[in-house]
Amino acid sequence: MIKDIILHLERDASRDIVRDFAASIAETFAAHLTGVIFKFATNIPAESLDDLFVESEAEAHDAVDRFELAMKRDGLSAESRLVAGMAKTFSEMARCFDLSIVMQSDEHHYINNSILIEAALFDSGRPLIVVPCTQKDTLKLDRIVCCWDGSRTAARAINDALPFLRKANAVELFIVENEKTAHEQVIRGTEIGRHLARHDIKVEVRTEPAADSDVANAILSHVADGSTDLLVMGGYGHSRLREFVFGGATRGILSATTVPVFMSH
Repeated sequence: MIKDIILHLERDASRDIVRDFAASIAETFAAHLTGVIFKFATNIPAESLDDLFVESEAEAHDAVDRFELAMKRDGLSAESRLVAGMAKTFSEMARCFDLSIVMQSDEHHYINNSILIEAALFDSGRPLIVVPCTQKDTLKLDRIVCCWDGSRTAARAINDALPFLRKANAVELFIVENEKTAHEQVIRGTEIGRHLARHDIKVEVRTEPAADSDVANAILSHVADGSTDLLVMGGYGHSRLREFVFGGATRGILSATTVPVFMSH
């Protein structure tokens, strides 16, 4: 059940669609929405701490003002928080919410949310939605595509996404065929399909062969070919110096996705 949502607010007003997208989710589930922004920028490029730049506190206050004005609508419960801290602070806060929402990085405008997304995904213990920087619409649930490979991470993501799957008009299991998914039940999606059916969710199963190195491209191509409103997938990563970093497929999808991605780890 989705009743409590945390949103990372964007300083740049041109990226306020993430705010409106989050508000539409809150309205869909009658949930409370908390918009959070840090006094100092959290978007530290993952490759170098030297690239850190500090946004002014005035810009943070401006983002809060825009959020509070936009949240003045009937039936929507919302609050804003201006806090000191960095990416780890957001992930720690997210542990006390049902869902966190962060916008995709935008390299063309020097906006890097990678560390923030990594922290929320791997350190919060809660699901995350990454909203693409090209997003134009608020939440739609006509068609949801769930990536399935039989793994623990994929199972966690699908389970966490059940509130969205129940409201979708169509749900698809998309399986990339390779050595990892060679088991017959995985390829057919038999057991996970039965499980979802017991939740009154009917699924279609689509498969496509691809090498391990091409998994991200196969998923992105499949999503681009159809009118997908939400992509559900496990967030894969590995430990590096006591911190998690994205696996190749996860990183590839998050950098190039044009649809919102619901992720769990």
